Amino acid sequence: MAREQRNGSDGTELGRFLRAHRTRVTPEQAGLKAGPGLRRTPGLRREELATLAGVSIDYYTRLERGKESHPSPSVVDALARVLLLDEHAHEHLRDLAVCAARPTAAGPSTAPTSSVGPGVGLLLESLRPHPAVVVSRTMDLLAWNPGGLRLFVGMEQWPVEKRNVARWIFLNPGARTVFDHWDEQIRACVGRLRALAGTDPDAPDLAGLVDELLAESPEFVQLWDRYDVRAHTHGTKTFHIPDVGTLTLDYQSMQLEGFPGHRMVAHYAEPGTPDHDKMVLLDMVATGSDGPDAKPAEEQRN
Repeated sequence: MAREQRNGSDGTELGRFLRAHRTRVTPEQAGLKAGPGLRRTPGLRREELATLAGVSIDYYTRLERGKESHPSPSVVDALARVLLLDEHAHEHLRDLAVCAARPTAAGPSTAPTSSVGPGVGLLLESLRPHPAVVVSRTMDLLAWNPGGLRLFVGMEQWPVEKRNVARWIFLNPGARTVFDHWDEQIRACVGRLRALAGTDPDAPDLAGLVDELLAESPEFVQLWDRYDVRAHTHGTKTFHIPDVGTLTLDYQSMQLEGFPGHRMVAHYAEPGTPDHDKMVLLDMVATGSDGPDAKPAEEQRN
């Protein structure tokens, strides 16, 4: 999958992550004095990072090139400190170190089920008029209520098997007009996919999607190469929805126990506010346009 796996000389996920983040830390940020003249490469040099982290230059070089795959927890923590990683990126670096130390798997990774369980449709229905969806670890749309699907303007016209949030947000030109901050949404999408690629690089449910996005979206290519892994789990989004207008909703992402990687994302607004009234209108409009389409995706595939 993806460009880095097609290039066998490009090292490991651990090495690529370190290299990408090393080039984004300036000497000044790391507490060093910039020397005279231009630097040939952006960010820290390998020897600078190694010295600051308290490891030998040879050891760090081997680590970045994939020749060393057993960094100790203390080394990982030291590297994270010098690279100025936040909590999410630090935890991901720990996961990459664990994965790098594992023996090579005997067979290919197995994609998790796309089933969401018999009660999920009822739960989504009970949340109305609050828009809600269930997505897989690769952001396939697995289940939804009418308002939840309608938030992804135009996706209701796509075949069920093509409904994927990342595909929609990068490859549907209309997605740019739905959000006030489209750039934040695409960073969150890439963050989730990049985190999965780091710990399960052979995931069959990931490979085709990433290759498709790398081939068709320059924005995805640029963000994919940054190796950011932070994804949003809650917050506020402003949507611009035809027939409804502009509405600002809070949202909460929740893991579904018993279905690894599956998340329910529910949106809400305070009762009595204009945004709540528009949310109710969204549900009404979506019900009229989507009809029987508002149900778990696996029911539509059968």
